[in-house]
Amino acid sequence: MTVLSSDDPVRVVQRFATLDAASNGRAEVILGRGSFTESFPLFGYELSQYEELFEEKLDLFAALIRQESVTWHGKTRPALVNQRVFPPIERGSLKTWIGVGGSPESVVRAARYDMPLMLAIIGGDPRRFRPYVDLYHRAFEELGKPVQPIGVHSPGYLADTDEQAREELWPDYKRMRDRIGAERGWPPMGRAEFDREADHGSLYVGAPETVARKIAATVKALDVARFDMKYSAGSLSHEKLLRSVELYASKVSPLVRDMLA
Repeated sequence: MTVLSSDDPVRVVQRFATLDAASNGRAEVILGRGSFTESFPLFGYELSQYEELFEEKLDLFAALIRQESVTWHGKTRPALVNQRVFPPIERGSLKTWIGVGGSPESVVRAARYDMPLMLAIIGGDPRRFRPYVDLYHRAFEELGKPVQPIGVHSPGYLADTDEQAREELWPDYKRMRDRIGAERGWPPMGRAEFDREADHGSLYVGAPETVARKIAATVKALDVARFDMKYSAGSLSHEKLLRSVELYASKVSPLVRDMLA
């Protein structure tokens, strides 16, 4: 995900256009406002501009990916007058999702810009996001346009057995969570909380069959077209991450397709 509030739309389009060319047109971008607001002072922005920055930068981004000469002006960055971004996008357009973590305004904004919605669900029962799915559909209905796809983005980890997956992920997941929590005043994460998220929340950890069942349940409950799993967590070794990716591609994905057929 690209945090557009603290990045420049021109640079984002240039980076992804280059990646799109290198990947034969496979690049996609998820744009979000970002929950790590600590970066605002780093880039010289005031947190009070949080909403305005994202709205303006998304507006400019939407104009830039049309691959036409752009004339645009706003309050948060210099204006553009009849300018284009190079390199051009390989496919003529760049698949762009709007990442939403729980703001109704962001859901409606995604519909207004006619962009797919990616629900960033990083904790709790994923079914609690159903009202945002319904809101997205209503927004498109009011706009008189066909609804765009909806996806879910959540953390997870795969191993050969449920026990192995949890035992391998737990130390590094806790380390990552506690490091963030120390900056935000959260208490240290306990094992019971971790297991609760794995059992009933939005942590997709376990053997392929376990994770596939949980993904399929989320897809059905939210009526989404896509599920993205964030497979890295803290200092997990490269070998473990590669094994997790392998299991996801070779076993989980086919199982989910069968379950949803």
